[in-house]
Amino acid sequence: MQQKILNQRYELERKIGEGGMARVYLGRDLRLNRRVAVKVLHTQYTSDPQFLARFNHEAQAAAALRHPAIIDIYDVGQDGDIPYIVMEFVEGQDLKALIRLGGPLPLERAVQIAEQVADGLDAAHRAGLVHRDIKPQNIIIGENERVKITDFGIAKSALSTSATETGVVFGTADYLSPEQARGLPATHASDIYSLGISLYEMLTGKLPFTGDSAVAVAMQHVATTATPPSQLNPRIPPQLEAIVLSAIEKDAARRPASARAFAQQLRAYRQIGDQGTVVRPVPPRPVPIPASDATVIAPQP
Repeated sequence: MQQKILNQRYELERKIGEGGMARVYLGRDLRLNRRVAVKVLHTQYTSDPQFLARFNHEAQAAAALRHPAIIDIYDVGQDGDIPYIVMEFVEGQDLKALIRLGGPLPLERAVQIAEQVADGLDAAHRAGLVHRDIKPQNIIIGENERVKITDFGIAKSALSTSATETGVVFGTADYLSPEQARGLPATHASDIYSLGISLYEMLTGKLPFTGDSAVAVAMQHVATTATPPSQLNPRIPPQLEAIVLSAIEKDAARRPASARAFAQQLRAYRQIGDQGTVVRPVPPRPVPIPASDATVIAPQP
């Protein structure tokens, strides 16, 4: 990218990431003199006015979220034909890289990470937003093990066509909920499932489903029972295994009733560890999600 300063305010210093939808740059807000991350859309997405309108709407909705576990969005704008989002810059490592480097995480660490993500999802769901693309690549582990969820609001806008209309599963299928794989709308239960798959991977170092194509993996989410994680990592106690398997139930109604309920289960496990039986909190009523929510997963980032 030749342009180095967007709207005479955001200086782009160097590229720090790239995915199917956008490039991410380390930048500086010249007005406030602070480091930021700037996500710039690829050119193929900039010629569709309807897409850009949805993109801006969702980014603005996500910008209203304020939670310690969610990346702050500072600004949404366009400089000429360059749409961009300005976000909080966090020093850290994405969870996927952490798993690749170290294999299974210590049980306590994995549970703490999942608990923080569930807390962030609870805040988003209560605000009427569904992430739709929860996966370790979208979870940053920063200083003092603080977790930050990235790409809120991006997944819905990333593709205007649903899986049912194209017959194609977009984005990363490894963490796709069964209902999304069937082309149904994503709900808060879909985010819980994706977080459950991420926790499974943290605890075992492996994904429950693999295949030669995204569609093959997606169909396993629909029809194949996951290997109990304790068979891959014998250190996982029955209480923790039950929490993981509950989160990745095929039937959304059998998963924790909300992200808050899932976080409470994880907290209860941490408080008593392997001793006794995990106390199941009384689940709050599910958070209603607007029926207009999109059904597809966005490429990362």
